[in-house]
Amino acid sequence: MEDQFSHIASLIGDPVRAKILWALMDGKAYTATELAIQVDTTRPNLSMHLRKLSDAKLLSVEVQGRHRYYAFSRPEVPYALEAMAGLLPTGEAVKKMPVAEILPIAYCRHCYDHLAGKVGVLLTESMVRQKFIVHRGTQFEVTATGVKWFGQLDIDCIELQSLRRSFSRACLDWTERKHHLAGSLGAALLTRMMKSHWLRATAHSRALVVTGKGRKAINELFKVEIS
Repeated sequence: MEDQFSHIASLIGDPVRAKILWALMDGKAYTATELAIQVDTTRPNLSMHLRKLSDAKLLSVEVQGRHRYYAFSRPEVPYALEAMAGLLPTGEAVKKMPVAEILPIAYCRHCYDHLAGKVGVLLTESMVRQKFIVHRGTQFEVTATGVKWFGQLDIDCIELQSLRRSFSRACLDWTERKHHLAGSLGAALLTRMMKSHWLRATAHSRALVVTGKGRKAINELFKVEIS
């Protein structure tokens, strides 16, 4: 146990690796190029550190198209880093980063046939929080409670599972760098939201607009405030 603890401490204690881990504290996934810029090091040097963190099961890597995205492998990692941050000297003001304006396509859009963007991620996180779905690697598993909840939206999970396509895939959102719900279940949810006029399409764009009716329904069903 002492040797394992020493090994993990040495991994986290390296200045470059500490910066990598801290850059991931926002919960998003980043490519090696993006991390190299944030950490201010070369790609070869960063790749070596990412490999060590991945081998120690502190980071996971997900391939999306031609990109490889790195994120924490399990929630215990950021929890441990937060606990370590509690040991920092107090009294110094924390500099806040300016909040960038969110473009419509980054806020709410359709990704092929399912909901994506900030809204898509927020709704997925809500379904996880309410235990309707559980994130398992590259998939979401629907719970018994979730089957009943989707049924109230006229979405038949049993029927969707019989289709010859992925049922409830976890799709990494390219703007939020977090996962949203895809697969036949994600498609059925988006179809339901469009037919109910909770969302409205925009001309010549994949961006979607959340209607007043949609904001009310999302607040009631997902417990999420949408502007």
